[in-house]
Amino acid sequence: MNHNAKTQTVGYIRVSSVDQNTERQLVGLKLDKVFTDKISGAKKNRPALDELIEYVREGDTVLVHSMDRMARDLENLINIVKTLNGKGVTVKFNKENITFTANSDNPMDKFLFHVVGAVAEFKRALIREAQREGIAVAKRKGKYKGRKPALTDAQLAELKTDKDVLTPKELTAKYQVHYQTIWRYIKKIKQQEIEEKKLSDIQADSNNTIAIKA
Repeated sequence: MNHNAKTQTVGYIRVSSVDQNTERQLVGLKLDKVFTDKISGAKKNRPALDELIEYVREGDTVLVHSMDRMARDLENLINIVKTLNGKGVTVKFNKENITFTANSDNPMDKFLFHVVGAVAEFKRALIREAQREGIAVAKRKGKYKGRKPALTDAQLAELKTDKDVLTPKELTAKYQVHYQTIWRYIKKIKQQEIEEKKLSDIQADSNNTIAIKA
């Protein structure tokens, strides 16, 4: 997907169904490009959002009607905003009148982001506590089997090759999980490759030392 050299203002719209009207979101705003997902807020996969994240460049601004349009929960929102800010992209939410600016030294920006993060962490803590209690009950009843991983061992083996040849959109479509999940697995794979390379280098140095002594 092409992106010209000048900075752009990009809109993101999400509606819950194919029939729901998208026009009331971001109405009257001048946008260079708009990405629209017609999907329930509870769904993890957001194809248009993944395309937007791949498309935007440093200096761009992403406009969203409200926070709940972009993310399914606060933790998801923080991860998306961090990803965009990490690319040098500013994110603005019109309804809340909040802007998260890339590389910003504005104390208010940092304060608001920390408040959102604190609320998300509090919510996660409550969820973890409920999960621990539920797991404890399930274990006592002999019903707990653990959490199923997002990708199987076979899929992880494929991902080692796919990560170098497929785009984020293609990876999301193939593995049917959100790109942030794919990215976490890719980081683990890369770390494993680094460790394997270090081990290989150590073994090679050891073999060379033995050969010299011989």
